[in-house]
Amino acid sequence: MAKWSKVLTSRDTGERLQLQGDLTAQAGSAEGKDKVKVTTEQTYQTILGFGGAFTEAAAYTLSRISPEKRAEVIRSYFDPEEGLGYTIGRVHIHSCDFALGNYTYVEENDAELKTFDISRDRKWVLPLIHDAVKAIGKDITMLASPWSPPAWMKTNGEMNHGGQLKPEFREAWALYYTKFIKAYREEGVPIWGITVQNEPAAVQTWDSCIFSGEEERDFVRDHLGPTMHREGFEDVNILVWDHNRDLIVERASAVLSDPEAAKYVWGTGFHWYVSEAFEEVGKVHDLFPDKHLLFTEGCQEGGVKLGEWFTGERYGRNMIGDLNNWTEGYLDWNLVLDETGGPNHVNNLCDAPIIADTVTDTVHYNSSYYYIGHFSKYIRPGAVRVGLSSEASGLQMTAFKNTDASVVVVIQNETDEKREFAIQLGEETVTDTLPAHSIATYIIQ
Repeated sequence: MAKWSKVLTSRDTGERLQLQGDLTAQAGSAEGKDKVKVTTEQTYQTILGFGGAFTEAAAYTLSRISPEKRAEVIRSYFDPEEGLGYTIGRVHIHSCDFALGNYTYVEENDAELKTFDISRDRKWVLPLIHDAVKAIGKDITMLASPWSPPAWMKTNGEMNHGGQLKPEFREAWALYYTKFIKAYREEGVPIWGITVQNEPAAVQTWDSCIFSGEEERDFVRDHLGPTMHREGFEDVNILVWDHNRDLIVERASAVLSDPEAAKYVWGTGFHWYVSEAFEEVGKVHDLFPDKHLLFTEGCQEGGVKLGEWFTGERYGRNMIGDLNNWTEGYLDWNLVLDETGGPNHVNNLCDAPIIADTVTDTVHYNSSYYYIGHFSKYIRPGAVRVGLSSEASGLQMTAFKNTDASVVVVIQNETDEKREFAIQLGEETVTDTLPAHSIATYIIQ
């Protein structure tokens, strides 16, 4: 018989990523129980990893608490044993809303990019990345995204409030990405991939820039793709869209239906705001099965939500929904924020799984931290999603097989009632009960 174990997080019992010990399996199926059947012969996508964003806001916040607390937060995310086992990350190419202000890496009107300099990142962001790498013991799979070109490259003359990239600066802007990749490599941080533009369909009060689907297609095909290759960065992956699920099919299709643009594109990035139409993500896979899908941003909006349970359930529900629709990795937004849900240079305050109170030097772990851990600690890079069918109503679930042959099943109960069911894998079955508002990870070795 295989060894079955269970890790539980439950709203009402106080258990948080708590190992429950071994479960007793029986041969055959459990009669009279709602059955959850795992079929490892049926396989889907391979997992890249789980992680979060190294924003200036997160890195600056961690610089304002004690070195001991800062080290604790880094361990809590990146240590494979003590923490959540994060292996992927996201960084912004110059400023985003979760920076201390608008800034770029070049001087005004330097179209040749001769003044390109990332020295600002050396103050907070790069040290945090380096410390995270030490905690993991290997390089982070890093995605980089721009929120806006420099103001002078844009039609509205500012980094905020949308605007568009002026046609005459398309080449210079494409070169800017490669300058960033090169600069980060020189700092010992390899960039795995880039997105073309963060949230290209939204005019935001913060750093933003509008691209239509056709404009993104043409920019990738005629400028960014060729420039990346010419500069020797064809190994760096390009992701399109990097915005919400509601328009993902239309926007991915605009680029990926053009073979000349698609040849440069690894896949589609997306966020969770506006819509939980997970099936839209799956449609992109069905249309373009040779391309990849990566969740690139999600957070709880509207400031800090200390102690709330719905935030964790939102993460769990979204992660299961997206993973069951071919998503290959999950990037949370800010790793950590301060007691206000910032800093944010336009007061667009949000929540994070870890809140660091810079006044009291206290670190708070939100429910979202534990919910993410049910996936990231146990579904490891290289894991393959496997078949899963369920007769159990009111439960959400997904299943993976790791490279070490262990099978991981994550089951979430968002209902107000406990749920009893039986998990069957091969010839073995385990019967279990999940409390109301809980999530469990089952590991079968």
